[in-house]
Amino acid sequence: MSGLLIGIICGDVQQGIIIGAAVQAVYIAMVTPGGQMPADLNYIAYPAIALAVLSHASTGVAVTMATTIGIVGTVIFNFFQVANSYWNHRAEKAIEEGNERSFHFNAIWGPQIFSFVLRFVPSFLVIYFGSGFAKQMLAAMPQYLLDVMTFLGGALPALGIVMLLNVVIKNNYMWVFFLFGFVAVVFMKLNMIALAMVAAMVAVIYFFAISSNGKSNSKDDGQDGNDDDEEEF
Repeated sequence: MSGLLIGIICGDVQQGIIIGAAVQAVYIAMVTPGGQMPADLNYIAYPAIALAVLSHASTGVAVTMATTIGIVGTVIFNFFQVANSYWNHRAEKAIEEGNERSFHFNAIWGPQIFSFVLRFVPSFLVIYFGSGFAKQMLAAMPQYLLDVMTFLGGALPALGIVMLLNVVIKNNYMWVFFLFGFVAVVFMKLNMIALAMVAAMVAVIYFFAISSNGKSNSKDDGQDGNDDDEEEF
């Protein structure tokens, strides 16, 4: 979604969507246990993609750039988490004093304003001043370094897909569905709409097959129980 919005704002919707999809593939399986993130998706989704679109970077270079900015954004996010304790203490003090207005500000508005400043101001500065610098930096880079960044940018989405499969696939037979989708796209050249329709039909067939198997097992268990009762009688 951020790629579409940035593409509309920057005047290059196609490139915004392409870069957004490539960046999303890297972090598609990322989880944030306890609110701890290896990278800040807010900085990846907006300033990083906007910077890549404005600097006319290739998709591979854009992914590498977004990964780097996301790691830097984590530092700002951790600072935000620590700074939130200040608002918590003020809210607790407002509760003790019975000051409802102060409590609402410190529990709701204060943290939101602080979060807006921490996210908007750096993003604005990076996009406004950094696009020209990024163009000059990419133009000054030797070709072999750009090739390395492109290679890494192409490998990172694949790593994200592998992490997603590791989370989603619980049984070995589920690999059949993944391989079917891969073959349908790469060799059968199905577009996304056709693939979605085929996948929906396969999912319905699989659901009814599992449901029928479960009902059959329940009937067999019930019949075995009746036989045991008759033998005991």
